[in-house]
Order: sequence, then C-alpha cells, then structure tokens
Amino acid sequence: MLLSPDNLQALWLTVQVAALTTLILLLLGTPLAWWLARSRDWVARPVGALVALPLVLPPTVLGFYLLVALGPNGPLGQAMLAVGLPTLPFTFAGLVVASVVYSLPFMVQSVLNSMQALGERPLEVAASLRASPLDTFFKVVLPLCKPGIVTGCIMSFAHTVGEFGVVLMMGGNIPGVTRVVSVQIFDHVEALEYADAHRLSAVMLVFAFVVLLALQVYNARQAKAVRA
Repeated sequence: MLLSPDNLQALWLTVQVAALTTLILLLLGTPLAWWLARSRDWVARPVGALVALPLVLPPTVLGFYLLVALGPNGPLGQAMLAVGLPTLPFTFAGLVVASVVYSLPFMVQSVLNSMQALGERPLEVAASLRASPLDTFFKVVLPLCKPGIVTGCIMSFAHTVGEFGVVLMMGGNIPGVTRVVSVQIFDHVEALEYADAHRLSAVMLVFAFVVLLALQVYNARQAKAVRA
C-alpha cells in the first residue's frame, strides 16, 4: 500500500482544514479587501499591515501568540470560558482559526490587487445607473475581480495545506484531530521512518506542482480572454 492508514488520515484532515479555511477566508477576506481598497481612513494602513504580518512573521511566533491569547489563561480564552465555550488550542477548531490567521494575507492580497486594478470607471457607470453600493459590489465588483478571487482561493488552500509551525504550536500532534500532513512528515523523520516520509512528501510535492500549474493555466487563459 502506498500510504498507511495514519498517512491517509493526516491527508484527509489536512484537506478538511484547508477547505474550511479557504471558505472562511473567502467570506471574510473579500469584503476586507474591498474595504482596504476603498477606504481613505488612516486606520486602513495599520489594518493592512496587520493583515500582511503573517507574511514576514515566523510561523512559530504567530502560533505562540495565538496559543497564549486563546489558551485558558489568555484574554480571548478567558472570555470564551466566561460564556461557556471551550478553549481552542489543541482542537480542530483551533487549527482552523490559526490557519485563517496565517493564510489571510494570501486571500486578501490577491483580491485587493484585483480591486485596485478595477479603476473608477465601472463604479461610476454603476452609480449612473443608480445601483446601490450592495448591488455594485455583488454585480459589478465581484464578477470583474473573479480572477483575483480564484487565485486567492487557490493560494490560500495550497498555503494552508503546507503550513507547519503555526499548526504545530496551536494544534499540537493529536492523531485524527490536529495531526496534519506536515506534522505527520515531521513525525516520520523523527522516528527515522524515511520511506513513509518520502511517500507522503512525494504526494505533497505532486500536489504543489499541480496547484501551481493549474494557477498558471488559469491566469494564462484569463489574460488571453482580456486580450480578445
């Protein structure tokens, strides 16, 4: 058998985390990118810097502060306990929260670039037709920014699949609950199980190549459609 049951379990858990994270980022990151693209308020700059922070911050640092903040002694963890909710560290939900924070800039930046390149003309035409801001966003902005949104979803999914430091800090290493592919590979290497590590790493290598190839093909087709 190419992959052991434990490896398959880690793969399935990784896909679940990545899919749910991408969906949440799509719902949260798209309006956030629109606000950042249109806002003239000074607060947009620090918010934009905060969103982009995971791009330059070591994943273990981000995971550590999430663990502290969401743990039972942290401010957010204590607030959750106060309203009867369980704390998030070392749970599937905590893994998703950490993944959302870590992959947020990959969604927001892709969508933001598309929205900034949109220009004012489509919005002015929509306003001249008396379209409401909500109608303009859903019927004009989103369709025109579809390539950026699709790119953001693909990159967010792929980035979540490949994350290690932040999920290890926040989720630990619980089989079937928080042990994702990257952690499983680390376990194989620690146990000197290089054959299993090779198999699982090869699967991830093929996955990464296919994702990047699909993104290249999609972008090429979009560029061709624009030229036509």
